[in-house]
Amino acid sequence: MTKSTPDPRDPLGFDDLLDQEELAVRDTVRAWCADRVLPHIADWYERGELTEVRELARELGAIGALGMHLEGYGCAGASAVQYGLACLELEAADSGLRSLVSVQGSLAMYAIHRWGSEEHRLRWLPGMAAGEVIGCFGLTEPDHGSDPASMRTRAKRDGSDWVLNGRKMWITNGSVAGVAVVWAQTDEADGGSGVRGFVVPTDTPGFSAPEIKHKASLRASVTSELVLEDVRLPADAVLPGVRGLKGPLSCLNQARYGIVWGALGAARSCLEAAREYSISRVQFGRPIGGFQLTQAKLADMSLELNKGLLLALHLGRRMDAGTLRPEQVSYGKLNNVREAIEIARTSRTILGANGISFEYPVMRHAANLESVLTYEGTVEMHQLVIGQLLTGQSAFR
Repeated sequence: MTKSTPDPRDPLGFDDLLDQEELAVRDTVRAWCADRVLPHIADWYERGELTEVRELARELGAIGALGMHLEGYGCAGASAVQYGLACLELEAADSGLRSLVSVQGSLAMYAIHRWGSEEHRLRWLPGMAAGEVIGCFGLTEPDHGSDPASMRTRAKRDGSDWVLNGRKMWITNGSVAGVAVVWAQTDEADGGSGVRGFVVPTDTPGFSAPEIKHKASLRASVTSELVLEDVRLPADAVLPGVRGLKGPLSCLNQARYGIVWGALGAARSCLEAAREYSISRVQFGRPIGGFQLTQAKLADMSLELNKGLLLALHLGRRMDAGTLRPEQVSYGKLNNVREAIEIARTSRTILGANGISFEYPVMRHAANLESVLTYEGTVEMHQLVIGQLLTGQSAFR
């Protein structure tokens, strides 16, 4: 056994499991967040505005964070673990930043890269990788979230063109996007197999993206509705590589993987704030970190955070090996977000009244995690995915 001084921020030696390239990616994103996000994030969040989103996107493109796990077309070609570590650091700053990157890379860019034509890839991906073009992903609707097969957005043939009508809801990046990947029902088949994806330039007549205001979560993020009113697209706007729900669900699996890591960034930020506060805050003549109840909270939070990190790394190694299954991602998303939100809530109790102040990151992360808990599959949906794996029985309907 070694006798080196233990690091309370890395008690299990997680960093020893990472190679030098992985550490370099993590440190690059961490330094960028420290310089460009952390000095401003409390103000952006309180104002409910991310006015610098286009500048931030270009800077994220410059450090290779957009579509970083994709190959070619200006993308960095990073490993899944490297991408996960980037998501961890981005969400340690704020969930809104990680959402921007996830929607850009794991949803919009991945859909075009995996299912688009070569013309789609050449037209859109280089600009998106550079952050010059922001993308969004339209699947969720006002009345259809967990059941996308029931979507009401329709794409109908009119000669060689497609005409789209419908609405999408809770769309990150929507009002600042230059391109939207929109999923719609067609009359090609029944039972959801007629769902097709369309690459929609947002300056197309009939397309609009009013921003959603008055949010109590993800306030430092652009969230919009997408409205499609007789949006006419040429025949080649459709993603040719996929039909049915396999298309959007494959993209969601990519985004869920990023959340597995990202949620732990928020949890780490909360735990570190609580740990430091417990050392400096004096009550009854001693730091509160010296009391048994506080130490029990810190120990339990550290335990769950580090278990989550090991799970995330395991899933990342499987993704890099090409052996990761969607059910395994559900294990990660369900566990890590659920534990992250509990860490945020417990950290708030250690900070007491100061826990609700934006001088500290805890309440901001806690509110953000309420959204992360729900999007890309609710707790209940992931429980049912795992339940089906364990029993062989589908309980979705």
